[in-house]
Amino acid sequence: MTAVPPLSPPTSPDLPASAIDAASANLRDLLAFALEHGPDHAALVVHDTRTGLARALAEAYRRNLPDARFVDFDSVEPGEVLALFKTLAPKDLVVLVQSTNFRLDGFRLRVELFKLGLKVIEHVHLSRMPGTQGEHYIESLAYDLQYFRGVGHALKRRIDNALRAEVHGGGEVLVFDSALEPAKLNVGDYGAMANAGGQFPIGEVFTEAKDLEAVSGRAQIHVFGDTSYLVNRPEKPVTIVIERGRVVDAIDATPEFREVLDIIRRDEGEVWVRELGFGMNRAFTRERRVDDIGTYERMCGIHLSLGAKHGVYAKPGFKRKDARYHIDVFVVTDAVWLDGERVYADGAWTVAPAA
Repeated sequence: MTAVPPLSPPTSPDLPASAIDAASANLRDLLAFALEHGPDHAALVVHDTRTGLARALAEAYRRNLPDARFVDFDSVEPGEVLALFKTLAPKDLVVLVQSTNFRLDGFRLRVELFKLGLKVIEHVHLSRMPGTQGEHYIESLAYDLQYFRGVGHALKRRIDNALRAEVHGGGEVLVFDSALEPAKLNVGDYGAMANAGGQFPIGEVFTEAKDLEAVSGRAQIHVFGDTSYLVNRPEKPVTIVIERGRVVDAIDATPEFREVLDIIRRDEGEVWVRELGFGMNRAFTRERRVDDIGTYERMCGIHLSLGAKHGVYAKPGFKRKDARYHIDVFVVTDAVWLDGERVYADGAWTVAPAA
């Protein structure tokens, strides 16, 4: 391979040795139980060295994948990385460790790798999680098979059968007076899926109301994704008022939250509430956060999406070309009810794991 100068020098200090040890242990379980990667298949790790978290993860993968090929993305030409992908066979593994996100001339990394039949572990936007946030991220990679799969499938079964859902928090109640769409799982169980892997960390079951206009009530938002794709936490939660599936008011809204709503209304006309997300990753809580919104989305609790975009569930009247926004907002959650059963209390899911 032809070496080229690095794009940028390392931008953050190394994580402590204990964090690398933890990453190694967590990735060992992730590789074995979630990805089911073994010695019969090759592995390619494409990484950078710009941040302490990226360097820690690369070292942790070296400990777990001693026979893998490791490539520093900043030291080679993008075309050489693409050529390496094509040398792999179906069910081989590609790991992407990215301080930002790798650009490969329009090559949609995860999508195109899945088309090749490859397993994929993608770590992205690591530069948004400096210092101790990197250690929180490493903790979020722990793979408790019984919890993620057992509780995840148990939640899915209840969601799929529910005729009504309620989210209670901070004295407010948000009601989904409708059956819910069949839930999708992101719990590291790929046996019934076309593709194995995706963006990590994992830990989510998500759905939405079959009848979007059956969503009404109020919810307190303690964190939302801002226009920079970063976690934004107002000093006081913003209370959104929802009527017939649309946000009609935002009490105590900050200028940043108003900006999000204004942009959605400008381009879509109104602010729909679509996704109902059941986050499962216990490394993240209301108080224990990371700055990257795509990572924090797995937080153990409820999140919603604002905007008409939700590619998983097709709805009459929603055209893909017109639906532009899917903004994650995180709800102060004290209890979640599915029909007559309380499934969330004291910051945790309370359903018994599925057998």
